[in-house]
Amino acid sequence: MPSVVEALDSLRVAITVFDSQERLSFANQHINYLFRSLPPRAELSGGSYADLLRQVLAGGEIAAAETQPNADSFVERYRVPFRNAELRPMTLSLADGRSIEIKTRRTPSGGWIILWSDVTDARQVLGRLRNAIELSADSFAFYDRNDALVLCNQDYASAHSADSPDQLVGKSFLELATILSKNGKLMTVDDGWLERRIAVHRQPAGVMMLEASSGISFLLRDRATADGGRAVVLTDVTEHRRVEQALVEQTRTLDRTRRALARTKAEAEKQSDYLADLVVKLDKTKAAADSAKTTLLRTMSHELKTPLNAIIGFSDLLVALADRHTPADVKEYAALINQGGKNLLRLINEILDLTKISAGRYDLRRQRLDAGAALSRASEAFETLAGDRGITIASGGEAGLMLNADESALTTMLNNLVENAVLFNDKGGEVRLSAVEKGTHVRLSVADNGPGVSADDLERILLPFEQVGRGTSEHTQGTGLGLTLVKALAELHGGSLVVESNPGSGFTAHLDLPAA
Repeated sequence: MPSVVEALDSLRVAITVFDSQERLSFANQHINYLFRSLPPRAELSGGSYADLLRQVLAGGEIAAAETQPNADSFVERYRVPFRNAELRPMTLSLADGRSIEIKTRRTPSGGWIILWSDVTDARQVLGRLRNAIELSADSFAFYDRNDALVLCNQDYASAHSADSPDQLVGKSFLELATILSKNGKLMTVDDGWLERRIAVHRQPAGVMMLEASSGISFLLRDRATADGGRAVVLTDVTEHRRVEQALVEQTRTLDRTRRALARTKAEAEKQSDYLADLVVKLDKTKAAADSAKTTLLRTMSHELKTPLNAIIGFSDLLVALADRHTPADVKEYAALINQGGKNLLRLINEILDLTKISAGRYDLRRQRLDAGAALSRASEAFETLAGDRGITIASGGEAGLMLNADESALTTMLNNLVENAVLFNDKGGEVRLSAVEKGTHVRLSVADNGPGVSADDLERILLPFEQVGRGTSEHTQGTGLGLTLVKALAELHGGSLVVESNPGSGFTAHLDLPAA
């Protein structure tokens, strides 16, 4: 049987044994194969580990990059295992391109055994693999049978908050998965994410989706390798996900469109019936509008002709019989002509105001107005007319109420209401003006104790040219547009006009306008 030395000499690994003083006590034959510049192994015996390194360096076999900055630093770098029992393999690069892996282990007697292995081919294969995965658009990582990372590319390192792949080599899968779950680069991380990731890692071939905070989607594949390790690949599938989502959304849109078309068809059928009914109603409305137009023109013609007849008639009398009339007659006719002209002007102004309101061209200039002062001015304006008819006007109500209204429009509304109350009241009657707060509005009321209006006529008197049920034969100065204009102006302010009456119990108009 071969001796132990012969067996060790047959190995393709160089074996060197050092005692506790770092002196070489044994070297097999392969040491001279690896380092051809060394003297025979027998001559090496008794020398230190540092001497061995210096001899290899002196023989020119060490790559120039290893010797920087000087020979002493090179020796000290490779003596690290002797100083702090660092057992991690070290790789020595030779000048001829070979790579030698150095593994150090302690002996029971306090010495060291150092194994020197030529790993050139393996390192070349590893280098090619490293270059290949760096060129790939995917993130690659390989773990050994102990679940420690042995190789990854830069993309995988960046995802785990590392500047280079070398910073991650040797770390366990659990350690790296924990880093990924805590670095905030994924949106899908939750309380159960790490457990799901470990479960995928334990499967022969596991798959899961990852969503990066940047909006990028990754497909993670974790597969067992033949040597008992694991290969992990992260593939950017953002565009595929977007296409899938677009297809899903397009399908949903098509479904919504189909449903919308079905509803539209049903609505179209309903609209067809509705339009048929609408045509009939429009024909009826057109006929009614033509009738209303005819009525309006007829009424306006009458209202315009009445003051014009007075003006023309009395002026003709003055012209034809000027020498026969006394000054008193002339004064009376002139007064009647003047009154007719005023009535005509008032009618035209009221029609113009209503036209502006209807067309949306009546501009309100709102301001803070005292309600009590406005009622006082309206009372004073008709004091003479009321006195001639033996009617008293009483003004009262809450003090300090302020309106948000157009002053000119307010004057027009109150003057119309007070004039109606005076002219339509019985001689010797009374007109009462008041103002009270009503929520966000102020209510201005004008009430008389005249003959009143029947309930059937209350709505009619708010229509243009309507004068009903209140002694209209005595109301020679009215146009029939007063209440219509008041109602339109009140609504333009955001208020309203409310009328109340019963035959024999008087008439009351409530004007509600916004408070300031």
